[in-house]
Amino acid sequence: MKLGVICDGISRDLYHAVDVMDEFDLEYAELQFVWDAEVGDHTPKQIREMDSLLRDRGKPVSCLSRHIFAGMTQNNKPGDTLHTTHMDALKRVIDMAHILDAGLVRIMTPKKEQILWGSHGAEQWNVAKGAWDAILPLIAPAIELARAERVKLVVETGNGTMVNSSYTGRRLIDDLDAKDVLGVLWDPANNCWCHEEAFPDGYMELSQGYLAHVHIKDVQVDTPRAHLEVRRMDEGQLAPYFPKIASSLRQDSYQGVISFESVYHKGDGDFEAGFRSCIDRFKAHFSS
Repeated sequence: MKLGVICDGISRDLYHAVDVMDEFDLEYAELQFVWDAEVGDHTPKQIREMDSLLRDRGKPVSCLSRHIFAGMTQNNKPGDTLHTTHMDALKRVIDMAHILDAGLVRIMTPKKEQILWGSHGAEQWNVAKGAWDAILPLIAPAIELARAERVKLVVETGNGTMVNSSYTGRRLIDDLDAKDVLGVLWDPANNCWCHEEAFPDGYMELSQGYLAHVHIKDVQVDTPRAHLEVRRMDEGQLAPYFPKIASSLRQDSYQGVISFESVYHKGDGDFEAGFRSCIDRFKAHFSS
C-alpha cells in the first residue's frame, strides 16, 4: 500500500523530515506546516524550493492539508469576512497543489453542534435546528472551485467539526452531490470521540468510493471527562481495529495513501522521538 507521513509530525524543517522519511522508506509526503508557515501561506520561492526538494528525493505530495473552514460556525454566511478569508486561502492552496502536483487538498468543516438530527421528541427539544443545512452553502463554493480547477478535495473527519464521523462525511458529499470532486479523509482516531466504531461501522460507511485518504494514529478518549490522550501506536483503543482496517484496505484494493499522523510524544514534547517509537508498528500493519 501507499504509505506516507504528515511531515510536520516529524519536523517543520522539510529537509530533515524527508531525511527521516528515507530512513523508514516512507514515500508520500503530506504537507501541513512547512518551515514557518501553513500551506497556502508560503512565498513562490519557498514553493519552488519544496517542489525541487520533493521531486529530487522522489516524494510525491499526497495531500496539502490546510485547516480550511475550521473555526467557522453555522452563524457564518457565504461571502462574509471569515468565509472569504478561508476561500482565498483555499485558492492559494489549490495554486500550490498545481505546482507540487499534489493528489489532494484537504478541507475541514465548521464547529460541531452535537445533535444534528432527532426523532420522537428530540427533533423539538434537542436538535440544533438548521445547523447542518447552514454549513452546506459554506462548503458549496469550494466544490465549485474544485471542479473549475480540476482538483480533488477531501474533508477530514475531525474532533470538533460538523463532520466528525464517517457517516457525516458521507452525508456531506451526498447532500452536496459532490462525489466527483470530494472524498473523505478518514481519521478513525478522531472518530473515537463521537464513539463511532472504526470497524466495521466507520470503514463500511465509506465503501462504494467515498474513501480518498487515511490518517492513522492511536488514542484513548474519555468523552465524559472531555479528555483526549494520544497513545503510542497499538496501545490505545484502536489497537484491535488496525489489523482489520489494513486487511480490508488490501482486500478492497484501496488506491489512496495512508498517512501516519505523528502527534504522540512520551511526555517530553519530542514528537520526532514519538514518531520513531511508533513508525515500525504502523508499517507492520499497513505495509504491503
